[in-house]
Amino acid sequence: MYKLIRKYLFQMDTEEIHEKTVGALKLMEDSAPGKSLLRMMFQLKDERLATKLWGLTFPNPVGLAAGFDKNAEVYHALGALGFGFVEIGTLTPQAQPGNPRPRLFRLPEHEAVINRMGFNNHGAYLASQHLVDYAYSDVPIGINIGKNKVTPNEEAASDYIKCLDMLYAYGHYFVINISSPNTPNLRDLQETESMRQLVRAIREKAAELEARGIQKKPILLKVAPDMSDEHMRDVVQGAVAEGISGIIATNTTLAREAVQGHRYAEEAGGLSGKPLTERSTAWVKEIYQEVGDKVPIIGVGGIFTGEDAYQKIRAGASLVQVYTGMIYQGPGISKQINKQLLKLMQRDGFSHISEAVGVDAKA
Repeated sequence: MYKLIRKYLFQMDTEEIHEKTVGALKLMEDSAPGKSLLRMMFQLKDERLATKLWGLTFPNPVGLAAGFDKNAEVYHALGALGFGFVEIGTLTPQAQPGNPRPRLFRLPEHEAVINRMGFNNHGAYLASQHLVDYAYSDVPIGINIGKNKVTPNEEAASDYIKCLDMLYAYGHYFVINISSPNTPNLRDLQETESMRQLVRAIREKAAELEARGIQKKPILLKVAPDMSDEHMRDVVQGAVAEGISGIIATNTTLAREAVQGHRYAEEAGGLSGKPLTERSTAWVKEIYQEVGDKVPIIGVGGIFTGEDAYQKIRAGASLVQVYTGMIYQGPGISKQINKQLLKLMQRDGFSHISEAVGVDAKA
């Protein structure tokens, strides 16, 4: 049904559709029958898909990536849509409008999106007010944090620490975002020593908060796909050495080879969707071969089908995330992917999804 109305939706402004969708989900979230309807339509429960990591239970391995629910407004409804976990944000200490519009472009011929949103959000404090009942969500809730645009890189750690201070009591896991291409110079923080100092400062703050009685939370690092092999190895090994709990691979790409000739190809911003599928899967495999025996990996980038998700899992991802795929496939994407995963597992003789993790990387 979504494919029938997608043509109409795609004639509308991209951000306008997003705002209307969030508004509709708010109405469903505020209604017990509404949430029950979403669960009935979109959830698929099967113990073969349930994944346990960091002391958390993910009912299935297909999550929604950061960027959709930026201000933690509809995460309960998104959990009811069948996702195995939901990541909110990216949040910054102070509210900021993000980059000027237009800043979000669909490339339907390539099943891709280019965005230069720029961490537009209402700020960490307001999000904390929305997260007070996070523990009642159907699924684990992740919190993706970044720095404000006006904060210079040499002071970046203070922004991440401020976010942690306001948000650490909420959410099930945290993500350090230093890989978005849409905040000037943010990716410079992926320089190995800068990254290690940042992770160290964040972990020190987390330890201080835990000493005050707040439950310990896993802290993950999200990396970009545009680093060299050597740089990526240095980053993930350094992050693990600093005590990071997991790696999310990958963020959007600045590369445009796959969409050359499209009228939006030269628009600034990060490219996501189908053009990123193979690149991100290759990174998942390489990262798994480097640190997969030490920390779990969440694979993200160009996941539209169960086969896409399964390739990332076989490459080394314990969990996967979608975003652009939902724009093109609709709200039923998690259920569709999980149905296909069960068939692929059965085909390959796996009794649980965890048995498929990294089998291609070990070969």
